[in-house]
Amino acid sequence: MSRNNAAFVRETMLEEELPPVSQRGVINWIKKNLFSSNLNIIMTLVSVWVVYSIVSGLAPWFINGVWHANSIRECYDILDGKSGACFAVLKERFPQLIYGFKYPSTQYWRPNIATILLLVALAPVLFRRLPRPLLGFTVIYPFLAYWLIWGGTVLVPVVALSGFAAGVYCFFRYLANGSVLSIILGVFVATIVWIIGGYVADFGADLFALELVPSRDMGGLMLNLLLGTIAVSLSIPLGILLALGRQSDMPIIKWVCVVFIEFIRGVPLITLLFVANVVLAFFFPPGTSIDLILRVIIMMTFFNAAYIAEVVRGGLAALPSGQYEAANSLGLDYAQSMRLIVLPQALKISIPGIVNVSVGMLKDTTLVSIISMFDLVGMIRGPILSSTAWNGVYWELFGAAAAIFFVVCFSISKYSQWLERQLETSNR
Repeated sequence: MSRNNAAFVRETMLEEELPPVSQRGVINWIKKNLFSSNLNIIMTLVSVWVVYSIVSGLAPWFINGVWHANSIRECYDILDGKSGACFAVLKERFPQLIYGFKYPSTQYWRPNIATILLLVALAPVLFRRLPRPLLGFTVIYPFLAYWLIWGGTVLVPVVALSGFAAGVYCFFRYLANGSVLSIILGVFVATIVWIIGGYVADFGADLFALELVPSRDMGGLMLNLLLGTIAVSLSIPLGILLALGRQSDMPIIKWVCVVFIEFIRGVPLITLLFVANVVLAFFFPPGTSIDLILRVIIMMTFFNAAYIAEVVRGGLAALPSGQYEAANSLGLDYAQSMRLIVLPQALKISIPGIVNVSVGMLKDTTLVSIISMFDLVGMIRGPILSSTAWNGVYWELFGAAAAIFFVVCFSISKYSQWLERQLETSNR
């Protein structure tokens, strides 16, 4: 074949052309997901009808909503027979829904600042890319939040932080001499600091003192977030320890953890709250007591930790035995192998379960209303609905409470999904 008769070979690539309109964009998505088959077409039409029925029924209720009224009677007069919500109750009782009806109105700035600082304290824990030195503020925050919310002299959280710091220092200082000895020494030193600091705090009761607010005066959404945040934060490390203890080879530790987990899981949370409110006081010497919120936090922490322990145990059981053998081959002791190899992988597997239990605990904080603690739901069922001005308003109040809990819980769920993607290494 001569050179002139050879087939033409293109030396440059043709530019890519867009697919047809029917195969891309919104039209393609609708075709594939909504009208791909006869069954999909029927389900799409039924779903559209259901959504239309709900929206057409709720839209006038929202659009005609009344925001300015002093009672439900005024709302009815303004609506004049039309269907509409009485959102004025949310506007008029907003402080009570957030802070309770006894928290001093002049001190609302304190829980507001504590909430903002909570986000700052959680940021370095939730997002690894932030500077690690910010974790120092995370350690300080619980003591600062106590001073802001409960009030009193600033020496109380300072003394508490000093005892905690002294105990941690002694623990790590003498850890090489034995973990049990270091724990005992750390607890002893912390107790001594707290006892001595108690007398110091009594002498300086007026130093940077804020107005004292009893626990009984706290309520609303603030109480739910307070109980949920503290209980979840404390229950996760306790649950991890219980899971490790249940798998321990030491019989006493193993059976103590087993009995604790099974007992707590077999008892309803309502029962534990009644124990915290009534029964627990009988075990203290006459004239002594523990703050009610502290008692409730202890019971909620125990309850949540028992379930987290089982979730973490499932993550530990899901790891192949080769991971434990690899840790042993590297010459790591038990603490090092758990901290560096086993627990990071087990906790990654356990993230969905831990988040599920934590979200459930946050919602269960509404149960404190049965022991006369006026949380968000307790405020609605008690002081607000019992008032003659707003007696009969239900959907607006409970709908707002449901929306608040949905936003909080949905945000936690989305964060957990993001964290799972960040920790996913199987495809890297």
